[in-house]
Amino acid sequence: MFGLDADLTLLLLLCLLCACVFEFINGFHDTANAVATVIYTNSLKPVVAVIYSGLFNFAGVLIGGTAVAMGIIKLLPAGVLTDQDLMHNIAMILSLLLAAIVWNLGTWYLGIPASSSHTLIGSILGVGIAYSLIENIDLAQGVNWSKATQVGLSLLISPLVGFTGTLLLLKLARRFIKNPKLFSEPDKTATPPWYIRWTLIGTCGAVSVAHGSNDGQKGIGLVMMILVAIVPAKFALDHSTDVTALHREIVSISATLDKAPASLLDNKNYLKARKNLAHLDSSLAGLSNFNGLNAEQVQDIRKSTYDASSALAKMNEDPAVLVAMPDAHLGKAARKISMPIEYAPFWVAVMIALCLGIGTMIGWKRIVKTIGEKIGKEHLSYAQGAGAELVAATTIQLATATGLPVSTTQVLSSGIAGSMVASNGMKNLQKGTIRNIAIAWLLTLPVTMLLAGGFFALLRFVL
Repeated sequence: MFGLDADLTLLLLLCLLCACVFEFINGFHDTANAVATVIYTNSLKPVVAVIYSGLFNFAGVLIGGTAVAMGIIKLLPAGVLTDQDLMHNIAMILSLLLAAIVWNLGTWYLGIPASSSHTLIGSILGVGIAYSLIENIDLAQGVNWSKATQVGLSLLISPLVGFTGTLLLLKLARRFIKNPKLFSEPDKTATPPWYIRWTLIGTCGAVSVAHGSNDGQKGIGLVMMILVAIVPAKFALDHSTDVTALHREIVSISATLDKAPASLLDNKNYLKARKNLAHLDSSLAGLSNFNGLNAEQVQDIRKSTYDASSALAKMNEDPAVLVAMPDAHLGKAARKISMPIEYAPFWVAVMIALCLGIGTMIGWKRIVKTIGEKIGKEHLSYAQGAGAELVAATTIQLATATGLPVSTTQVLSSGIAGSMVASNGMKNLQKGTIRNIAIAWLLTLPVTMLLAGGFFALLRFVL
């Protein structure tokens, strides 16, 4: 398989299986976020609801793009998964996958709506830090802290958006919508009026698509990390790239940087971009495609591409650079140059979509009960369910569009809490459930970091 010997093929398949298991668990762990409202309001039967959600999750993965997936990959610097011994790469991948699976299964079993996003990110950070400590190198060489900070902020802010957005939406709805049925406990023996029912079905579908587009990309990012680490010659670069056009772009942006004013000549990112663009220029000259390059050559081009595009992107965020070179279009150049490394084969997206979609149809009951009954002291009303899901879907899709991973679980759970506060103040929350969710939220990162780091320290000396 992919030119690997039997042992490496088995290890590759094991890693891919673990990635699929993670995404499968992610599916049934997070299903409740989408289907709780339609089930608790009797808008859909449970079996119909989870199948419906599963199909929309599947679709969300396929239409979500790869921006979030690339954000996950960029948590580890380009060299981490290429500079090590191949078996150490495999140990790193298996460690972060095992840590993520263990924590996700544990929180699901306890019925706690913990975050799969926190779990995965904590696991990645854990192996990156463990790699730095074991190799006795600077922590910045094991983790991309700039990207980690950006991701951390998105995970921190998004639940606040879910809580505040839903609270305000419910307050406005109570002021302007005078239909008391929307705000009362649903009749457990009857389906809601058709207009309420279809609104809830629509918001359920929206959350499912949003979840697929964001969380599905995390699975895609995991699979690409595996393929780049184990089969770099095949997957570290997109072999469908028009290398001639790419080379022209590199020559063009290099010429633009040649005209930079003297004030930028000692700029760290400017120097980094120039160095890596020059290396790419010489590496790609005369090439029409990436076929025939060996693993070392492919890894070298990938690393230079990553470093050049990231340096250009940082220059594009630097006010001093924008003033000095207002017409350089550095952000556009960064995106064009990074295209060979920011991709995923279609079969990867389909595989992850199937795992997430099938997982969505299984194991949903434990967390549905928490979301529907245990966050607030009152039964979830039609307006609360629809409001929380509408805010969650919007928040997640905005995050996906900007390439940021967020937690569907945290955004929607916070939205449900916000809807309960809007109804009857803070006293309407069940403190025990909120405490358990908060504890899980606080513990997920450190626990998964320790788990992943520990697994890596062990496996690195076993494999």
